[in-house]
Amino acid sequence: MQTIFVMVKCQLGQAYDVADRAVQGVPEVSEVHSISGQYDLMMKCYLSDAEDIGHFVTGKLQTLPGVKDTFTIITFKAFT
Repeated sequence: MQTIFVMVKCQLGQAYDVADRAVQGVPEVSEVHSISGQYDLMMKCYLSDAEDIGHFVTGKLQTLPGVKDTFTIITFKAFT
């Protein structure tokens, strides 16, 4: 299992709609948080080991209506 975080910049006024679309329409998205700063949302995603991160981000997240830009953070190890 791969865990990635994707920060999303949305079209003006679209952050809540993008968050709803991601939670409802993309099963790999486990959490969506509104954030401050340069980006509007942060999405926590769980991908299978076989899934290509680039194809997932460009094909499933960047194509959501209202998404303007993304920044992907790839994780290596979770500490508890």
